[in-house]
Amino acid sequence: MDWSDHGFWWPQRNSWLLRTHWTLDKCGVQADAQLHFTPTHKNLRVQLPDLQLVDLKVDFSYMAFNAIMSVCAMLGIRHPEELSFMKKVDERTLKRGEKRGSFKKKKGEKYSSPASSANNSDASYPTTPTPSMMDGTHTTPRSASMPGSPYRSAPHTPGTPLTPGTPSGYNTYPRVPSYNGTSPVSSSYSLSSFPDSPYSDGSNLSALSISPAKPSSEAVATLHRPKNYVERARLNSLWLNSSRSLMEQGIRENDIILLRFKYYSFFDLNPKYDAVRINQIYEQAKWSLLTEGIECTEEEAMMFAALQLQVNLQSAMPQPDMNNANDSADDIDAALTDLQVSLEGSAKNSAAGDITQIPELADWLRFFKPKKFTLKSYKRYWFTFKDTHLAYYHSPEEASGAPIMRVNLRGCEVTPDVNISSEKYCIKLLIPSTEGMNEVWIRADSETQYARWMAACRLAAKGKTMADATYESEVQSITNFLGLQHPKEPVPSVNISNINIEPQDFVSQRHVKKFKAKSLTARILEAHANVANLALMEAKLNYIRAWQALPEFGITHFVVRFRGNKKEDLLGVAFNRIMRMDLHTGDALKTWRYNSMKHWNVNWEVKEVLVQFEDEQVSFACLSADCKIVHEFIGGYIFNSMRSKDQNQTLNEELFHKLTGGWETI
Repeated sequence: MDWSDHGFWWPQRNSWLLRTHWTLDKCGVQADAQLHFTPTHKNLRVQLPDLQLVDLKVDFSYMAFNAIMSVCAMLGIRHPEELSFMKKVDERTLKRGEKRGSFKKKKGEKYSSPASSANNSDASYPTTPTPSMMDGTHTTPRSASMPGSPYRSAPHTPGTPLTPGTPSGYNTYPRVPSYNGTSPVSSSYSLSSFPDSPYSDGSNLSALSISPAKPSSEAVATLHRPKNYVERARLNSLWLNSSRSLMEQGIRENDIILLRFKYYSFFDLNPKYDAVRINQIYEQAKWSLLTEGIECTEEEAMMFAALQLQVNLQSAMPQPDMNNANDSADDIDAALTDLQVSLEGSAKNSAAGDITQIPELADWLRFFKPKKFTLKSYKRYWFTFKDTHLAYYHSPEEASGAPIMRVNLRGCEVTPDVNISSEKYCIKLLIPSTEGMNEVWIRADSETQYARWMAACRLAAKGKTMADATYESEVQSITNFLGLQHPKEPVPSVNISNINIEPQDFVSQRHVKKFKAKSLTARILEAHANVANLALMEAKLNYIRAWQALPEFGITHFVVRFRGNKKEDLLGVAFNRIMRMDLHTGDALKTWRYNSMKHWNVNWEVKEVLVQFEDEQVSFACLSADCKIVHEFIGGYIFNSMRSKDQNQTLNEELFHKLTGGWETI
């Protein structure tokens, strides 16, 4: 019998003994200790975003992130750094707010360390301090005996210099705009690395790239439909710690665990290589809309339902082989085109005129600044958009003088408010100021005007101007998104009697209760006329792009209490920013972007996160989840933002753990 896959599990300490060259005495094992000699690879039941269950052999002894990498490799999913494991939703725990979901600390209760287990055992073994800075250096691991765990006794990582002005007791994580080394892009695992996997030969991957139109009722019953932002925040307490093993987090053999996309920054979606990945992203997007995890308007709901119907229809038809004989030639042509564009610039940009001047916008728009107890009344002004600044005047003749108002949109929140049927094309701007966020509404007269101004506002919020190469593509993306929502006459070939549609499978319960089933079916088929000619992969990608265009896309919520405040607030963490939000309405109160972040710190003793920006310092305690989860989200998004197609396609695990690991083992 092969014992190489076995290891010692110490139940009392909730840890593995992985240092095989150490003696038991050095590991802290006494004569009365009970050790389990057990296989490290065990069967795990993984529920995918499309609610399918797959049984896989996973290493229970190493960090969860490595298990995710191996699972993604077995399933043919690139970029495992975008995914993570979640525990199954416990409705009672979420409603009562027990354990991680508890908001109020009992009298006399002390905060437990982020590494403590459900059994109040010591931290995982062995421990390694967090690396100091992101300059490529690595702090040497420090040996630690089990009884004196540094998770509890040492709030500051040895070897990590404190940034001037940083309070004592905080670990420092500097912001890193670039990394001189291998790019954190994709895993070195491959299907051939797992010969025992049912997907190792690639023959079963088609079942993961085309999901069943209707999953089992048991799988659908496991979905949670959050009723408010508090329940959304509690759901995020279920994410596993990427730096600890599955066993240490209470996962046992044959347990069901959820594999989900955790970071909403999808890199390099390629239909040729990412059929499974694109399908699973589409499925996660679909269920987030159907369970009302993210809200959308009535017209948008019909558009999503139409795209879903098209995916279902196309999935039942034979699909073209993406790996045809001309692939190598197409890849070479694409690479040469990219090289030509990078060296010479695109034809679109070349024809734009003088490249030394930044493009500007100037047009009549309607303006409204909402105030309490006032009626909504838009006034018409002459607007100009230059660099990242928006200004307005009474008339074009006054544009050479001082404006009525001029604001810099860098760091603002841009939210669309569109209704195609009523010809409403509104842009809501939340502009940061010393008093908080000032709200301004701008209304365009046409789709074309709206698309150009909306694209300019989105780029300005990121600190970019209309001279950026992505401006025209942003305009086209907005135009295409609006085009999908246009009502059209139903195509003659579509017959309601020939298509069996159950509206509850295509729209959320909010819309099902609002309309009759027959009316919903007719509206879905009417919207389907816009997308009836889309191929399967194109329909899925359009669904994903439309999902990404929603105002609430990619925002992960946590209930927090900011330092100096007694009331609870909502914290939103997105791929490029963090936001202070209203706990009841979800409105953004203030926004801080990662590109203005200097460093962030975590005090594990009091469970407080401190983020230092260029102009202010933000400190908060997370109440709905462990602060380690918030820390992982911030570090993970910064890690993913450093990916580039121009760099080596090898996942930098060390850098990932530097940014997300905290006190955990690297």
